[in-house]
Amino acid sequence: MFNYQTNTPSDSSVAPQVSLTGVVERITFHSEESGYTVARLQSPRARELTTIVGNFANIQAGQTLQLQGTWKEHLQYGQQFQVIKYSETKPATLTGIEKYLGSGLIKGVGPVTAKRIVAHFALDTLEIIEQNSDRLIEVPGIGKKRVKMIQRAWVEQKAIKEVMLFLQTHGVSTTYAVKIFKQYGEKSIDIVTNNPYQLSEDIFGIGFITADTIARNLGVDPASTFRYRAGIKHVLGEAAEDGHCFLPQPELLTAAT
Repeated sequence: MFNYQTNTPSDSSVAPQVSLTGVVERITFHSEESGYTVARLQSPRARELTTIVGNFANIQAGQTLQLQGTWKEHLQYGQQFQVIKYSETKPATLTGIEKYLGSGLIKGVGPVTAKRIVAHFALDTLEIIEQNSDRLIEVPGIGKKRVKMIQRAWVEQKAIKEVMLFLQTHGVSTTYAVKIFKQYGEKSIDIVTNNPYQLSEDIFGIGFITADTIARNLGVDPASTFRYRAGIKHVLGEAAEDGHCFLPQPELLTAAT
């Protein structure tokens, strides 16, 4: 019953995936609701800025990103990099660290404060914030209240990274990963791990087949009770869309197997 299904594209003309690394220079457009983003990326391989498009849980200028995706030619805007998967890496230069901290990504840190922090801790800045953030009190102009604010914001950003990495590692597209995080926040990993079929009930655009694919990637038992329940609801939902008020049990079981 309910054999796993895949959504592997059959079109052999699909552009091959490639990798791209760079620093986000500016955000052209970002939807808080869907995470859909158009941004400009400075890649060490290119002289000019690259336009990237895709879904991001959170993105700010100054972030260093490792991207996987495909090149596409937009009729109006020209060549763009369509992001399929991404991860964030820590900036390795003083300028990069300062721009990253001052981008607005970390609440409580603007460009001026970022400059002071980097001037004080230099290349150890991010390690200090990660492992010994109480030392931020050493920076002129930063009090205990500001330190607490920065600590909370850092934890939030870390949670976003962990959730996105977990979901993408298990085959969840950035589009769905963003929706999942927007819905569940820090609880995303627990909910998806315990019952990925819950996604089909809570998140618009994720149906049984998509949830089933995610479950397979997570190694969920095909005989899971959660799977049977979700599958039966899926069949009944399709029947309702066809105008049926109910399905006889034999017909339901036939449709579900």
